[in-house]
Amino acid sequence: MKITSLLVLKCHTEGSDPIILANASDVSHFGYFQRSSIREFIVFVSRTVAKRTPPGQRQSVQHEEYMVHSYNRNGLCAIGFMDGHYPVRSAFSLLNQMIDEYQKSFGESWRTAQADSTQNWPYLDEALTKFQDPAEADKLLKIQRELDETKIILHKTIDSVLARGEKLDSLVEKSSDLSAASQVHVLEHYNPIWHYPVCMCESCTSCCCFGVTTYPSIDYNQN
Repeated sequence: MKITSLLVLKCHTEGSDPIILANASDVSHFGYFQRSSIREFIVFVSRTVAKRTPPGQRQSVQHEEYMVHSYNRNGLCAIGFMDGHYPVRSAFSLLNQMIDEYQKSFGESWRTAQADSTQNWPYLDEALTKFQDPAEADKLLKIQRELDETKIILHKTIDSVLARGEKLDSLVEKSSDLSAASQVHVLEHYNPIWHYPVCMCESCTSCCCFGVTTYPSIDYNQN
């Protein structure tokens, strides 16, 4: 189980790109020459997913063996990049605490942010290390209550989180988060089969789900 990156972003209601407020990443498990492109890709995907996570919603996007988890609380959005083995409940417990801690540390100052922040936030660096063990995130379940009835939307592919008519390759080409080399790398490894939806519902007998399903509600009162 591995957490690669944790981010907090400001999302705009008018649809402009989210602003990075805090970012902590550990890309040491990637090859040395890959790390710069990986960091850029993390920022690009974080903006893409956060922009498409409405206030009050939690959703997960699958990309190869990784999951990108997103939670938007009134415009303040927490993002986590975990591998597919990291428990979903633990991931969203962590995202919930990230937003709590950000507001404790910075209050409402994020609402006036106009550009990405390069300021180091010690809590996020510590969380990236501490919560590599999902059991630490599970301890948060006993004190979190407000999302008891919220469902988590699961997107089988990055494409399925995009609006109708949007294409990932087009977003890659227009992105200022990706260098030219990173854009080439992403497009070369972009599998066209991702464009096709896959039904995720075990009980579904048709393609009505169009590649999107929901997890059961998470019970934060559970021991």
